[in-house]
Amino acid sequence: MKYFSLVWAQLFRSRTRTLLTLLSVVAAFMLFGMLDSVRVAFSAGGSVDGANRLVVASRLSITEMLPMRLANEIAAVPGVRRVAYAMWFGGIYQDRRNFFPNFSVSPNYFEVHGEFEVPPEQLRAFQDTQAGAIVGESLARKFGWKIGDTIPLQATIFPRNGSNDWPLELKAIFRMRDRSQVQAENQLMMHWKYFNESNDYIRDRVSWFAVQLADPDDASRVAQAIDALSANSDHETKTQTESAFQQSFARQFGDIGLIVTAIMGAVFFTLLLLTGNTMAQAVRDRIPELATLKTLGFTDATVLALVMVESVLLVLIGGLAGLALAAGVMPGVSAASGGMIALPGVPAQTWLTGLALMVAIGVIVGLLPALRASRLRIVDALAGR
Repeated sequence: MKYFSLVWAQLFRSRTRTLLTLLSVVAAFMLFGMLDSVRVAFSAGGSVDGANRLVVASRLSITEMLPMRLANEIAAVPGVRRVAYAMWFGGIYQDRRNFFPNFSVSPNYFEVHGEFEVPPEQLRAFQDTQAGAIVGESLARKFGWKIGDTIPLQATIFPRNGSNDWPLELKAIFRMRDRSQVQAENQLMMHWKYFNESNDYIRDRVSWFAVQLADPDDASRVAQAIDALSANSDHETKTQTESAFQQSFARQFGDIGLIVTAIMGAVFFTLLLLTGNTMAQAVRDRIPELATLKTLGFTDATVLALVMVESVLLVLIGGLAGLALAAGVMPGVSAASGGMIALPGVPAQTWLTGLALMVAIGVIVGLLPALRASRLRIVDALAGR
């Protein structure tokens, strides 16, 4: 610690160069903090312990459908209060770029999902209209829809009577009780019965069951009992939390871990080149000063340590600032994900990985300049050779 003031002075000898390098490190570790937090969220085990609502889907893939009759069997499992179900529709509105989640739901869907706030008269109108639709407030605002409008949804998977046209009458608009989950308002739902009776291909099949529990403490036991219903059958199930189910759905579009690793690999490779060049230039500019230190009695090992500490400190300052910024941004990212990324900030695992990376990068980029400084010959350095 007695040489800290000397290290600090060396670090900010060229303030412009140091500040620009720090900004690069901050940006790199802010990106790392956000992306690795997402990776951690998508690789979480999703334990069902303490959950008050579970999702039952196919063990093989969420694209595999389950028989409708499972609803009654699941409802008979001790500890289950209600069972709702839904079927993914995957339609588009006007243009494929106007994608939003849309599916058909059972009549009691909004009893199980109490987080949706629907005016009672609108909910009754939706339930009484077989070709009715209910949409989130954000989605209705985006497209300018209002109660009574016809929404010409186009099928991409399930045609209706030989046509892809699925006209729906907007009967209800819901909003999220928890305004931090407003992103969940970007979805549309229709009657499961309307879909079941009108599509050309399948009957009495659903994508998933939503199970409301009587006691969250029984979640693990109930989940095991539900999965045992279809064990060794052609429709084995996997019961999990809603966040785990949403993450499984997102994984269908790509390997999140591989994507994050590829991006961060490119970022940190660039960061190594940048900080390495900064440290090499910093030592090159201070050769006479380093020679003076040796003249005053500083050993080769001490000079090497001073340069190494300077390098690690440079990366640590920028890295910690970047992770702190990521921690401030992640609550907003979590809220915008509609519950898919259930993280209040940067997880401890990411902080620890980030700290290890900071030290490793600092050591790597500082090693060669530090060795050059420690091997410096006083006569040659002072002579400008």
